Amino acid sequence: MARPAAASPFALDAAAEHRRRLGARGESIAVRHLTGLGLVLLDRNWRCDAGEIDLVLRDGDVLVVCEVKTRTSTDFGTPLEAIDRRKADRLRRLAARWLLAHDCHPDDVRIDLVGVLTPHGRPVEVEHVEGIG
Repeated sequence: MARPAAASPFALDAAAEHRRRLGARGESIAVRHLTGLGLVLLDRNWRCDAGEIDLVLRDGDVLVVCEVKTRTSTDFGTPLEAIDRRKADRLRRLAARWLLAHDCHPDDVRIDLVGVLTPHGRPVEVEHVEGIG
């Protein structure tokens, strides 16, 4: 019986690169959308041993930690459906780490979500949800 051919490591690299580029494009679209609303970008792709925050912004006296999800279709759900309670809890922990690392003491902290849909041949759609849970 013949064994199935192993997936080429180059195919995996190409898929990972495609996801990375799609994510970076979605984050750029989200930054334009949020700064267009008057928010000020403070940090992008901040990392620590506990994970990564896509965007950190200021909205007046409020620090905004923002998760961005980008999809090319809704075949597997909308971009925002990819963010569950566990991810939201992790974002709260990461926000606390960011504040500590930057010795920052805002009046309030808010967790926002931005879903970016980039369907082929159609206009980009952006959905912004302020202050989750």
